[in-house]
Amino acid sequence: MKRCIRLCALVVLSSQLSFTQHIAKYAGEFLSLGVGGRALALGGSYVALAQDGFACYWNPAALARIDYPEIVLMHEERFAGLINYDFGSVSIPVGKENSIGIGVLRLGVDNIADTRLAGIDVNGNPIPPDQYENAVRLDYSKITYFTAADWAFYFTYAQRSKENFSYGVNVKVIYHSIASESALGIGFDAGILYSPRERWWIGVNAQDITTTLVAWSTGTNELISPTIKIGTAYFLDFLKGTFAPTVDCDVRFENRRTASVASLGPISFDPHVGLEYDYKHAIAIRVGYSDVKQLTLGAGLHLRKLDIDYAFARFGEENLLGDTHRISLRLLLQEERFSRR
Repeated sequence: MKRCIRLCALVVLSSQLSFTQHIAKYAGEFLSLGVGGRALALGGSYVALAQDGFACYWNPAALARIDYPEIVLMHEERFAGLINYDFGSVSIPVGKENSIGIGVLRLGVDNIADTRLAGIDVNGNPIPPDQYENAVRLDYSKITYFTAADWAFYFTYAQRSKENFSYGVNVKVIYHSIASESALGIGFDAGILYSPRERWWIGVNAQDITTTLVAWSTGTNELISPTIKIGTAYFLDFLKGTFAPTVDCDVRFENRRTASVASLGPISFDPHVGLEYDYKHAIAIRVGYSDVKQLTLGAGLHLRKLDIDYAFARFGEENLLGDTHRISLRLLLQEERFSRR
């Protein structure tokens, strides 16, 4: 099963290199997976709820809500450990109203076997790569390995212009690599966060707002179309804790008629919903439903300067692709000398 999935991943990634001009619907799909254990447990419904270092991904405007410097880390393994997905960021409040952050995201398939130079013919002689179909066996000593990885680097600035309103922007550098080929692109995100009344928040994040061009070393060009994430969250005190229902919707413009929950012409809509119960800011339980019709579960533990969050998701009813486990850490430098105030 792992070999099959690795081969499929290689075919998909290799197809990106085969055209001199390619405008792809899913060129930035790795950017849609979300980050953070809390967010995954809520089905990816986090645009208005973000209030931590993961905000540089979900909504750059929300980074203005942090009051202390913090470091966040995340690790996830998908498809029985075949794909590694990681994220980390450092966020710092600056002055009374501003925040800055740097984040790194990586999605990678490691140790992919390259057998093009390892083919042997019936006479025991090496076969050139262009005649590989005539190989009868492999010389395992000549097999090499490579990595296919997608990277995104976030540089975030956020400002709180009013107590109930903030805005933020990302400069995003995208880097792809597969074997000896690579690609580079630069994109921009812009977000706002608004509270129309106490305990009610509304967030909007326009990702790749100018359309992001990704240029491959082979001459292929890909475009990442804009995605607008819209979300709302409300906080309700009940049963000695706080309930936080949250709803998001991803709006895309890639004509995903059959690959979305709903569509209107070329515009598609993919909702996310989540519910969190946080007991006395000590322990939290979460449930969500994602845009890929996936039930998600999770829990969080709040320590004095450390939050630990875990999320679980299953792909498909028969679970052919394995379960997904995501864990994330949030470390706060919660001391008065570092406080925004």
